[in-house]
Amino acid sequence: MPAKGAEQVWCLVMFDLPVKTKVQRAAATRFRNELLDIGFCMMQFSVYVQYLPLAARLSQIGAAVKAALPSGGDVRIICVTDTQWAKALRFSSAVAVKPESEPSQLTIF
Repeated sequence: MPAKGAEQVWCLVMFDLPVKTKVQRAAATRFRNELLDIGFCMMQFSVYVQYLPLAARLSQIGAAVKAALPSGGDVRIICVTDTQWAKALRFSSAVAVKPESEPSQLTIF
């Protein structure tokens, strides 16, 4: 068993934000863009996911998401282990699809 904070996890951010007014839509768009800037990828329109090779980064990610929260709506952050993620059932156009595998490490120039 890996040391605490050393396990690989997938962090999901799910949200339901108000978008009735122009101001609310702009706030929701800013939040989505901030999630992308933090390193999340959009799975569905209001579900974003990020693979974390070290769970120790969860507190940093949580703080970054909290700082980006708009004033209205509901946001939930859930983390699952890489093993749990691999066991997920996934369908696309009613056809079973394998869950995403862990992404390769990025090279920054």
